[in-house]
Amino acid sequence: MLDVPKNAEKNTEKSYADGKILQSVTNGVGVITFNNPEKRNAMSLDRVEGLGHALTELRDDPDVRVVLLVGAGDKAFVSGADISQFEKTRHNAEASEEYSRKSAAQRALLADYPKPTIACIRGVCLGGGMQVAMMTDIRIASENSQFGIPAAKLGIAYGYDGLKHLVSLVGPSWARLLIYTGMRIDSAEAVRIGLVDRVVPDAELWDATYEIARTISGNAPLAIQAAKITIAQVLKDPDKRDMDAIKAIGTACMDSEDFREGRQAFMEKRKPQFKGK
Repeated sequence: MLDVPKNAEKNTEKSYADGKILQSVTNGVGVITFNNPEKRNAMSLDRVEGLGHALTELRDDPDVRVVLLVGAGDKAFVSGADISQFEKTRHNAEASEEYSRKSAAQRALLADYPKPTIACIRGVCLGGGMQVAMMTDIRIASENSQFGIPAAKLGIAYGYDGLKHLVSLVGPSWARLLIYTGMRIDSAEAVRIGLVDRVVPDAELWDATYEIARTISGNAPLAIQAAKITIAQVLKDPDKRDMDAIKAIGTACMDSEDFREGRQAFMEKRKPQFKGK
C-alpha cells in the first residue's frame, strides 16, 4: 500500500468490508484506500457499501477538509466490478437492477460530496473504477496508468451516471469511441482528452497528489465549498440552477471569521489559520 509522507502524523485509522476499504485521517486529509491488490482492487457490493461508510465518516468529521481516494499496490486504482461475483449478483436484468439499487446511494454520496475529492490513480482504472474516478473533483494519474470501459466486451450497459460524467469530461465523440470499442488509453491520451487533470512520474504520484490535498486543506473551507457549489450549478441547465444556494454560500464567506482571518493574515504577512466558520 502507498505510504503517507513521513512527516505526516496519523490521527485515525479504520477499515470496512473485511479490510478491503481502509480509511485514515492525516492533518485534515482523509484517505480512502481500495485495499484488494490481489484482485486489482476490484469492487464488490460489500466493498461499495464499505466505501459509502468511509465517505460518510469523513464527510461528518469536522477535521477533514479534503478526501483522497487511492488504490493499494502498484497495479490498479480500481479495475472495475468484481466479475467473479456477476453470476451471483448481476446474472440477469433483475439481479443487475437490484445491484444498482443497492449501490446507488454510495454513487450519489460521492457525486454530491460536500468536500473536495481527489483520485490518486496508478495502474489500471477500468469500468466501475472509471466511474469512481470521474465522480471525484480532481484526478491525478501516474505515467503508467491506463483507462478503459470494457462494458461492450462483457455485454453489459454502462449506466447513465457513468456516461454523464464521461461525456462531460471528454465530450460525446470520445465517449462513443471508448464505450463502443472497449479500448484502453494511456495516461498521455487521458490527460490530452481531459479525462485526468495531471500526469506525473510514477515515483512522484503519491507525494504530488498529497501535496495538492494538503494545499486544499490549508485554504478556507467555506471558500472551497463556495467554488464547489457554484461549479456544480454552472454544469446544470440554466433553468435548473440554484442561484439562491450560490448567493447563500457567497454571503456566508463574506460574513465568516475566515474572511477576517484571511485579511488579517495578509496584512501581517503570515499564514492564515482557517477554521471553516
